[in-house]
Order: sequence, then structure tokens, then C-alpha cells
Amino acid sequence: MDILIVLGRTLFFYFFILFSYRIMGKREIGQLSISDLTISILIAELVAISIENRNDATILTITPILLLVFLEVLLAFIQLKFNRIRVLMDGKPSLIIRDGKLNVKEMVKQRYSLDDLLLSLREKQVKGLNEIDYAILETNGKLSIFKKDKKGVYPLPLIIDGLVDMDALFNINKTSIWLNKMLDNNNLAVKDVLYAFYKQNKLYIVRK
Repeated sequence: MDILIVLGRTLFFYFFILFSYRIMGKREIGQLSISDLTISILIAELVAISIENRNDATILTITPILLLVFLEVLLAFIQLKFNRIRVLMDGKPSLIIRDGKLNVKEMVKQRYSLDDLLLSLREKQVKGLNEIDYAILETNGKLSIFKKDKKGVYPLPLIIDGLVDMDALFNINKTSIWLNKMLDNNNLAVKDVLYAFYKQNKLYIVRK
């Protein structure tokens, strides 16, 4: 009888957790931020305890899980509206490589070792640092890589983590007025931009 109860609870929570994650959105499946990981661990622990304690009512597990799902959806909505809260909860991306050079200070700050970097490069089929122009460590731990142009024309970074590179603007004969106009066309402000570069007479923008 006990084995049937365990099997029944396992099947129930399997579909219940699938349903819960569908409510929280596809973002939970594709990537895990700090808050996402915390929610996932708590849900897993609650389900494990419920399956082990067969005499406890299932509602005692369902209720806190529903609370966690509601909290995650609410926090996701708040973070969309208030960027500072998102940074407080999940942190912000870190520039690991700039102009093809390692940002050792930032790597130490994020406790991101050279082995971690080389592993990420191999996973993206990058042979060496000489192929990279910029690399950004995202808040979910993934490394975003911007390779150098194969023709040797390197993209000029105009904005990095909300800061404008005035020297780069000068080099392409553009002004801050031009840059602000380009951002306005995309309904963006400088503070909303993680990375923007200029290549072949076109501005490419990566939002925060």
C-alpha cells in the first residue's frame, strides 16, 4: 500500500511541477538566475519531503509551492518594471574580455577562473582568445562572445554596460547627439544598453 502512495504522489507532483513551471514561463527552463535556482531548490526539497512523509496531507506541500510560484511570477514582473531591483536580485553582466584582453580584476571579483573561461570557449568552438573581441559573463553564468570580424574589421564599441565610449564616437566621426538619436529610434536610453557597437555603417545594440 505504501508503495502505491509513493508512486501516486510521485506522478501527481511530476505533472504539478510541470504545470507550475509553465506558469512561471519558458525563461525558467532555458536559463537559471540566482532567484530561479533558489525557487527550484525549494520546490525540489518540498516535493521530496512530501513523498517521504506519506502521512502528511498533500495540501501542506501544494500550498508553499503555489506561494513560491506566485512569488516568482510577481518578482519577474517587478524586475521588468524596476531595473535596480533586477540588479539587486540577479546581479548584472560582467565584462570578462575587452578589446581581446582579459579583465582579470572582474574575473577575480566573480570568482570566474581561467579554466571556466577556456571551457566556455571550447563549448562555443572558439580556439583561442585571439578570436574574441568581447566576452560578457551573463547573470545566469553563461558566457556571451563577440568574435572579431573575419575580414579584420573589428566592431567599434560605443556603449559598454551603460557607459559611452567618447573616443570610439570620435573615431567614427559621430557625436553623442547622433548616438542618442539612434537610441531614441529604438526606444532606449544609454542606461538600458549593455553593449552597442558600430560596424559597416550600422549600430548594433544588446539590451540589458
